[in-house]
Parts: sequence; C-alpha cells; structure tokens
Amino acid sequence: HTRPRSLAGFRIVFEDDALIVVEKPAGLLTVPLPDAGAEPSVLDGLDAEYAARTRREPLVVHRIDRDTSGLVVFAKTGPALARLRAQFARREPERVYLAVVCGVPEPPAGTWSDWVWWNRRALALQAASRSQHGAVEAACRYEVLESWWQAALIEVSLVTGRQNQIRAQAMLHGHPLIGEQKYASDAVRGRPPFPRQALHAHRLAFAHPLPGKAVEFESPLPRDLADLVA
Repeated sequence: HTRPRSLAGFRIVFEDDALIVVEKPAGLLTVPLPDAGAEPSVLDGLDAEYAARTRREPLVVHRIDRDTSGLVVFAKTGPALARLRAQFARREPERVYLAVVCGVPEPPAGTWSDWVWWNRRALALQAASRSQHGAVEAACRYEVLESWWQAALIEVSLVTGRQNQIRAQAMLHGHPLIGEQKYASDAVRGRPPFPRQALHAHRLAFAHPLPGKAVEFESPLPRDLADLVA
C-alpha cells in the first residue's frame, strides 16, 4: 500500500487495490451535497486524483458530517464496495469516536439506547416512541476518559450507525457536544465557544474486503480538539 500522504486538503492514511482510508479535516464534506453548490468534498478530491489516471471513481462506503473530523473509508472496486457495505449493514466494523461534551456523564461508562426518527423537514435525528412510524433504534457505548468541572472527554463506540447519531444522543442524554449548533439548547450553545461540534472519528476497524484479514486505523485528536482539551 502507499505511504500516508496529503491530497486536496485531506490525508490518505492507507491505500491498496481495494480501498482508500482518508483522514478528513473538519469543515470539508465527505461527498458533495445537492444544495452545497461547488463546495469541495473528499470525493471530489479523490475523483480528480484517480478518475483521469485509472478511469475508476472511488466509491462511497460511509460518511461523516462536514464538521466532524477523522477517518472515512472509500472502495476502489464494485466487489470491495459490496463487501464493505455488507459489513457496515451487519454493524461489524468498529467505529470509535472521541467527543468533548457539556457536563460529565453518569455513570462514567455505559450505553445510550434510544428510539429515534429522521425528520426530513428539520434534517435532524429526533426522539421517537418505539411504535412511531419510521422509528429506529440508536445505540452506542460511551466511556469518560477525562473530566473537568463542566465538561468531559468521552470515547463513543457506535453499535448502530445512524446519521448524526452521536450528536443527537449526546443531547438526548443531557450532554450535548461542545460547539454543537443543531443538537443543543440555547442555554448551552456556544458555551464554551468552539467553531464546530467537538467530534472526531478516532478509530476504524473492519475486515479487509480482499484477503479477509482484519485492518485497524487510528487518527489522533486534531489540533483544534487537542487545544480544547488542553
């Protein structure tokens, strides 16, 4: 595989004939959005790099939010895409995030489990009753790594993989992410000030689609989150 290298505002941490693992900075889209105009994305950068040279476009396996930093994987072939997406559908990959939240969760380790639904009008994940039409379960495990007077650094491992899941569940359990704009009340929004949600896709582990061996990647806290913690 290739050595880690920077490309079009992001970093490729691993690449072989089947897949590409990218370390995405906050503020960059994973894939283009219909209403985002010409705003750049990781997929655009990969397309520019590979389409002309290989006549193949990287294929989207999963994505993270624009203002979330960290690891994302793309497939390079149709069979690799199918195998990776099947793993994600079966909830097999390990997806671990680091987050800085308001308050200190109690107990210091546990599981957040909620019934939620995607509100298309509000473009937000919201609480639901189990019997509500469109309701799905969202679950993740959390552990407090470091705590202060009114905030904590936590590690969150996804059990399910809903859009905006960690951001929404943190709010539902009384600990919205620092810097959060959508999933936070007016009382805590912007306190302390931080220009994005304090969320980083830290570790990603899954079965490689070709040989079937296990692969694991880690991304340290980026400078803005490291400075926030300090």
